[in-house]
Amino acid sequence: MNSDLSWVSGLASAHISRTKITYSNLCFNPRAFHNQGKPTGLRLKETNKESTVNLKSQVAKESGLPPLIKALRASAELNDTGFHFPGHKRGQAAPSQLSELIGIEPFHHDVTELPELDRFFAPVGPLLEAKRQAAELLGAKETWFLVGGTSCGIQASILATCSPGDTIILPRNAHVSATAGVIFSGAVPKYIIPENNCDWDIAAGITPSQVKTAMEELYLEGRKVAAVFVTSPTYNGICSKLSEISHLCHSYGIPLIVDEAHGAHFKFHSAMPNTALEQGADIAIQSTHKVLTSLTQSSMLHISGEIIDGERLHKCLHTLQTTSPNWLLLASLDAARHQLSKNPTNIFNKAVELAAEAKTLINKIPGISVLDPPIFFPNLPTMDPLRITIGVWQLGLSGFEINNILYKSHGIVPELIGTRSITLVFSLGTKRNHVQRLVAGLKHLSDSLLPLQSKRDKIFTQFAPFDNNFQMGFTPREAFFASKMTLKIEDGVGKICGEFICPYPPGIPVLVPGEIITERVLNYLVQFINQGGIISGAADPILSTIVVCKT
Repeated sequence: MNSDLSWVSGLASAHISRTKITYSNLCFNPRAFHNQGKPTGLRLKETNKESTVNLKSQVAKESGLPPLIKALRASAELNDTGFHFPGHKRGQAAPSQLSELIGIEPFHHDVTELPELDRFFAPVGPLLEAKRQAAELLGAKETWFLVGGTSCGIQASILATCSPGDTIILPRNAHVSATAGVIFSGAVPKYIIPENNCDWDIAAGITPSQVKTAMEELYLEGRKVAAVFVTSPTYNGICSKLSEISHLCHSYGIPLIVDEAHGAHFKFHSAMPNTALEQGADIAIQSTHKVLTSLTQSSMLHISGEIIDGERLHKCLHTLQTTSPNWLLLASLDAARHQLSKNPTNIFNKAVELAAEAKTLINKIPGISVLDPPIFFPNLPTMDPLRITIGVWQLGLSGFEINNILYKSHGIVPELIGTRSITLVFSLGTKRNHVQRLVAGLKHLSDSLLPLQSKRDKIFTQFAPFDNNFQMGFTPREAFFASKMTLKIEDGVGKICGEFICPYPPGIPVLVPGEIITERVLNYLVQFINQGGIISGAADPILSTIVVCKT
């Protein structure tokens, strides 16, 4: 074995000495391990439940580099002759147009599961250590790295907690991946309608009292609640009272799953809300690539407590994730974790300061409002300080129109565009000159448009896309597999929807498979498109037609 790789065997030996392996005849020599093929479905179990693996990386001692970064660097320096995937052979056959765009260096590290790296689904070396360090930093019992985004983690979490016929409680404004998880698992959804502010056309989170009411209704119906799913924070940064919801769930022995895609940064500043795990969540799925700094598509899934069956969750992730993970995505998760660990309490000081400064300046601009949950959503007063939602309806334009002006005239690109607002995200990469350009652009809009506001037609009708009168004709799974037909959009009223219809972003379905279509919802969608919105999920994205279930 190359001496540069002795640390891999060292890790394996250390692991064996501290851990009881439940499968046998597996050689931990990395070359031999590679030659035995992929140990599909195998996972290390430990008798010591206090930590995933009680290891300290030799790499960290030697160089301070994150485990996966060190492993990829060492692998690239081996100069092996590879007769394996991918076909560009560490960039030797990289497409010239792409290498000219991003350079040749990324191709050097775009490799398959080589012996000196690790196994995605049965890690024993640097990936295992990277996951352990992430779990330690983020306060988890165990952590998984995801290369299919938080959507994959949400689907796996529902599949791991719900069986066919079980009931899951979830908000009606949950991400489309949650309903996809319901379809996979065969669970029956009990939807909770979130509070909606029509001035903003924004739905908030769900409250503990709503969850309690849903549980009581299901108990009277004799239905088993397998899990409660909550989105916190929402895309706009509004947070639910997770500590109260988790206490309620655990009093019934029910696991709480939290879509924390937009809150991966919460642990790293005192002004942030408490994390889902800190508030008692059993599963939290975080998009490390959003406000934090890993590559797009990479996320983490964390578990805590004793309710979740880790083996079942692992198998669900194995089923849903690729068997050919991109090691640059995995390494970016490890590098982002390492970046945070160097200054975990102060790393977001500047970003929080700039966001607060921006809110103060924007609030002084006539015709523009800043979303303040304690005022607009008094039951959900906590908000991400790095998320700023700006109301623009007083200027007489929709959020889509304001977005176009900001982009074309000022080079400003919001994260989320709504019918009556735009949402901005502050992060470690936000600079003071960004704030100055933003404020100058908004002032220009105000000066230009506010005097003309009274002459403009009324913009988007003020009603919520969700209401308590919505009905399901089929379960989402029944609708997904039902025979379908396509109708003109005006003929869809009263029919059972056969597809997801999601204004995008944020990917929250206004109609889910199995829902009875109402004239009210169709009017909302038509107005959404007319204002410049984009529809995803539908076979016909301009919604001249709609797919319905045959009955």
